[in-house]
Amino acid sequence: MKKAVGLRNFFKMYYDGFRNLSKTSKTLWIIILIKLFIMFAVMRAFLFPNFLNSVADNDKDKADYVSTQITKGVE
Repeated sequence: MKKAVGLRNFFKMYYDGFRNLSKTSKTLWIIILIKLFIMFAVMRAFLFPNFLNSVADNDKDKADYVSTQITKGVE
């Protein structure tokens, strides 16, 4: 019961804080959230393609490919 009251107070503190922001501050927070969405959702598709799916079909072949690439320079 005590944990629920603490969570409610925590949520209420942030809710009141964001509710009392000025128009400029709210606009800045919207810009920040849009930029975060672009960085993590949109750019992820372009910068981190799933390369292993193009190299191998199953997990064993992917593991073999990775292990050979890692140990290639060691030999």
